[in-house]
Amino acid sequence: MHFRNALASWRTGRRGFAVALVCLVGALAAAPMVLAREGVEVGRNSAFANLIPAENIEQSAGQQYGQLLRQAASKNALAPGEHPQVQRLRAIARKIIPFAMQWNPRAKDWRWEVNLIGSKQINAFCMPGGKIVFYSGILDQLKLTDDEVAMVMGHEIAHALREHARERMGKTAVTHGAARLGGAIAASVFGIDPRLTDGLARGGANLLTLEFSRSDESEADLVGMELAARAGYDPRAGVTLWQKMSAANKGAPPQWLSTHPAGSTRIAEIEKNLPKVLPLYQAATRN
Repeated sequence: MHFRNALASWRTGRRGFAVALVCLVGALAAAPMVLAREGVEVGRNSAFANLIPAENIEQSAGQQYGQLLRQAASKNALAPGEHPQVQRLRAIARKIIPFAMQWNPRAKDWRWEVNLIGSKQINAFCMPGGKIVFYSGILDQLKLTDDEVAMVMGHEIAHALREHARERMGKTAVTHGAARLGGAIAASVFGIDPRLTDGLARGGANLLTLEFSRSDESEADLVGMELAARAGYDPRAGVTLWQKMSAANKGAPPQWLSTHPAGSTRIAEIEKNLPKVLPLYQAATRN
């Protein structure tokens, strides 16, 4: 009797399992297919960036960028628009920028600018809002190919797209806010004085000298490599670029290398991720 009841229960459970399995299969078949993303994976933007209004930091960046250009022009160091190297840089930027929106929707509304300043500095940057500067030293001393320029430019644009400056300023706001609240740590719980975040965003931080973490730099390497590849520039140039950078590192590192991971480390990371971006480069060059 007990066996008969147990058998009946087993059959009922089996039918229930079968019905559940059919429902599960049907649900999976009806669900939209989620395809793996082509290219590199670096995760989401840091939540710290949300503490600083994007509009404010972009406005501040535009003001600081304009001031830098005026200072360079006063010293006859700002290259004119018809300068061959300016034309070269802007042509490369025109190919890369259309792919920026995939990483940050705000980029479609940025007023992108690309300028060249005469200086021996081995340096380049892209400020929030798409304000790009190259110093002639990085082009002349390293004798960069177009592919290598695209890797540098992609890297710097990636900092802006991933909002690393905004993230750093957000962390500063949390640190200062926590100190004011007697050691509170979680800004999302205790709150941050809006005057502090507004002050940072509206010019309290010098965006030209703001240093990024090594993880930021590594992330910018990967995103920049993908941007360059999608634009039709050979991502393998990242290896030769950092070989040149390492060769230029005699004693103190160049300014562009000051907070970056070691050349050998980033070359290894670039080589590791090349299989993810080479198909993008090959597809771009076939079109």
